[in-house]
Amino acid sequence: MNFLEHVAKARVLAPAGIPVPRSVHCTTADEAARAFEELGPCMVKAQVPTGKRGKAGGIKPANSAAEARSVAERILSMSIDGHAVGSVLLEEQAKITREFYAAILTDFASRRPLVLFSTEGGMDIEEVAATRPDALRRHLVDPDKGFDEAAALALLSGLDLGGTEKKVAEILAALYATSGKTDAELIEINPLAVLADGRVVALDCKLTLDDSAGFRQPELSLQAAEEPMTDLEHQGAENGLKFIQLDGNVGVLANGAGLTMTTMDVIAHCGGRPANFLEIGGEAYTKSEAALKLVLSNPGVKSLVVNFCGAFARTDVMAEGVVTAWKRLNPDIPVFFSIHGTGEDEAVRLVRDGLGQEPFDLMEDAVQAAVNAASGEAAR
Repeated sequence: MNFLEHVAKARVLAPAGIPVPRSVHCTTADEAARAFEELGPCMVKAQVPTGKRGKAGGIKPANSAAEARSVAERILSMSIDGHAVGSVLLEEQAKITREFYAAILTDFASRRPLVLFSTEGGMDIEEVAATRPDALRRHLVDPDKGFDEAAALALLSGLDLGGTEKKVAEILAALYATSGKTDAELIEINPLAVLADGRVVALDCKLTLDDSAGFRQPELSLQAAEEPMTDLEHQGAENGLKFIQLDGNVGVLANGAGLTMTTMDVIAHCGGRPANFLEIGGEAYTKSEAALKLVLSNPGVKSLVVNFCGAFARTDVMAEGVVTAWKRLNPDIPVFFSIHGTGEDEAVRLVRDGLGQEPFDLMEDAVQAAVNAASGEAAR
């Protein structure tokens, strides 16, 4: 789950004691004009769940109520990185003397929380890491020991922060604490700014929460940003299916996220392009018919690979759903099966008798046949 800046600041940073600027969230240009009367000179910031808003023209200053109205009106008509701008955040202008970078994320290699800090705030952190790795401090956290102000000061040791070391350490410790409380996969402040009056303030915040932890964060989850979805993706969500539409031509129907991604990787390895991701693991394994209709509704699909591997999920149940749906939908594209696991013998019989298809012994062969068919070649 991704969150807009105004939610991240108001619901996560501020309650954790991390200073943020005065601001007003607005959905119309008239609201922006009224907000200026409260804030004075301000920045008008597009609220979209993506970066590089400034480069796209989505962050502009306003020095009068009329300017706040016109700037907000212009930004509200924009689309940034595929996201329509539905609201703006008016934030008091800040006199910045320095910009830092701070983040808490998960290091998947070590399976530990990772604290990042850099004196090169306001820039793409990837560029900093690549060109000036010494400017990026890293601290892998032992979850049993945690990360407090003392650990933060040790991380900052030797850096010239202009006397703000203690304030920055307090913010880093608070950021780490709130990341655990909110099940955050990423909390990033860029820039963490030192102002002319000596304050250290979070001028921006990127927040991503673990989708699987939504039940532990019910109130916060309700405020997650709506991700742009295609019509087919909306249909998938309505049916309880995790469907992601891609621009390839080989449709994928597999059970479980891991097997689906493996199938997609093999398609790419064989020179093809997957047309979708579709998760039918868990309870969704009984939804083969709805899943098949979803995949076949993608106009780009030229062939289909069905890859079932059952443990708890029964391949015969899934195969029965596919065979029944295939007869009802009667699609005019070639389909290639690979079936292994629980209920395999019955599943193979259902496909053979119902569709006249012989499942492949190896997944790679089924995938290669689907790739060849999609590209117009004869199936091997």
